[in-house]
Amino acid sequence: MGNYYPPYSLRVSEELMDKIKQIAKENKRSANKEIEYALEQYVKAYEQSKEKQS
Repeated sequence: MGNYYPPYSLRVSEELMDKIKQIAKENKRSANKEIEYALEQYVKAYEQSKEKQS
């Protein structure tokens, strides 16, 4: 059985969603996967900055 990802609604402006869709298209991803990727990168950078502060 695969991973379970609980659904989460996210409200963003139409302008931002259009930009996300364009980036996703360029990266051959769905908009959902593009948002997931961006969040993963954000969390990774955050964790790395916290490690440097320790």
